[in-house]
This record gives sequence, structure tokens and C-alpha cells, in this order.
Amino acid sequence: MTTSANRPLDTALPAPPPARTSRSLPRDLLTLVRPGQFPKNLLVVPLALLDAQTAPPGLLGRVAWAIVLFTLASSLVYVWNDLYDRHRDRAHPTKRDRPIASGRVGVGTATAFGTALALLLAGAALLGPVDAWWPVAVYLALNLVYSRGLKHVPLLDVFVVSAGFGLRVIQGHLAAGTEIRSWLLVSVFCLCLMLVLGKRRHEMVTGGVAHRPALRGYSVPYLDHLIGLCACVTVVAFLLNLQQSAGSHYSDLAVLGSAPFALFAMARYLQLLHVQGKGGEPTRILVRDLAMVVNTLLWAVLLGGTLLATHYR
Repeated sequence: MTTSANRPLDTALPAPPPARTSRSLPRDLLTLVRPGQFPKNLLVVPLALLDAQTAPPGLLGRVAWAIVLFTLASSLVYVWNDLYDRHRDRAHPTKRDRPIASGRVGVGTATAFGTALALLLAGAALLGPVDAWWPVAVYLALNLVYSRGLKHVPLLDVFVVSAGFGLRVIQGHLAAGTEIRSWLLVSVFCLCLMLVLGKRRHEMVTGGVAHRPALRGYSVPYLDHLIGLCACVTVVAFLLNLQQSAGSHYSDLAVLGSAPFALFAMARYLQLLHVQGKGGEPTRILVRDLAMVVNTLLWAVLLGGTLLATHYR
């Protein structure tokens, strides 16, 4: 007789619970695509609109199309990651409650759902108002190799995730028909890298390294150094981007006024990470922390007002 010690990991684990009723299936499918992460895709909006010289017909529609593309693409990535990692997730204290790992959504159902998302994404890309959708294709390719091995390689794991945010910004500019500035991309990439490193730090402090193999290549002091380095590069690149764009079409109020809001957001995040021990979910910080929400709303009012003033000038 084969003992449990000689069985593979997935067979040694307790069997998943019976599937829930069909009434709960839509809720589980929604959970599967992580709607709480959708705000990440709004990164294509403010920078692309800020660089628009005017507000030509269809501009907002094209930017909204870019948001839909990345929302579908990221949803597809979450589905196939959960399918691929379902056995490992069953051994994790919290990830074992995910719909596929827990058995609430079967492999066949999840595969069919992922196929439907892929078809929707392909249709939105091919029939959309902009022909240049290569950032979405690159995003999918990166996440494919990420889920198949790069997620376990220290440094490469965080660099690939951060690259996805840079691709969102590029797609927004392509949709809006605006110039993509190099210092802007450097600033966005380093900012997102800082947030991902902060999430890794939070994972190490709260759960150790056992649940994520890549964490064995980090330490808390090392991550603190990397976070500080990324914060410095982000500030420098952001200021250089402001200098580069100061002579362009939009007003100095939007350019110079954005600086304190952006720097406050970074300072507040570092305060939450190092002082309050948060940072595990950067998206939740953005939408739930009162200081961050107020700062973002005021920044949005500044940018929106400037865009309208430029349009009706």
C-alpha cells in the first residue's frame, strides 16, 4: 500500500469541499477575476488625458476601450494563474479559499470561463477603435512566462509585475494618440516597482518565505534598500518628466500642481508601510485610506479642471 508520505502533494492534501450551488457560481466567478484589482487598470487614464492637446471626439471612448482591454487581460491572467497554481494554493492558509483551489469552481468551468474571457478580449482588440494594442499582447506574454516560472525567480518576479503597469500607461497613450515620454515611463515603472517590493516586504514580515519561493532571495533590510532606491528614482524621474513637459500645451498649473499630490501619495504609502505595518494590498490602500483618497480626489479635480480649461480656452 502506498503511504501518504509517498503521494504527490496534490493527492496528499485534503479533498476540496463539494461544489457550491449554482446560485453562488456567478459570485465565485466574479471573485476569480479579482474585481478589487480593477482600479489598477485606471492607470491608463490620467496620464494619457493630461497629455492630450484637446479633447477631440472619441478621446474618452478610446481611453475607456484601453481600460476594458486591460481589465479583460488581467482577468484572464488571474484565471489561468489560479488554474495553474491550484495545487500549491491548497497548501496556503488563505489562498486555499480561492474559488478553484477550494473546489467551488471546477477546472472545466474555470477553463470555459477563461476561454470566454479570451474571446471577449480578442474581439475587443480586433474590433476596437485603435489598431495598436500590442501592449496588451506583451502583457499576456509576460504573464504567461511569469506564471510558468519567472514568479519564482527573485527580482525577475517583481520586475515583470511592474512592467505590466508600464504597458498600461503605453496603451493609454496609444489610445489617446499622445506622445509617450521616456521619463514618464521610468517614473511609473519605478513607482510600481516600489509598490510591488512593499507588498513582498509585507508578505515576508507577516507570513515568512514558505508560501512564495521567490521570497527566499530577499530579506527585509534588502527590500528596505530597494524600496528606498525606487522611491528616489521615482522622484527624480517624475521631476525630469515635469521639466520635459513644462513647455508643452497644458498649463503650468497641472504640471507643477501635480508634484505635491504625487509626492504626498508616495510619502503616505511609505508611512503606511513602515510605520503602520501595511502595504500588502496597495490597491486597497488607494481606495480605503482616507488621506490617500482625499489626495487622489483633489489631484483629479486639478487635472480635470485643467483639461476642461484647455479645451474651452
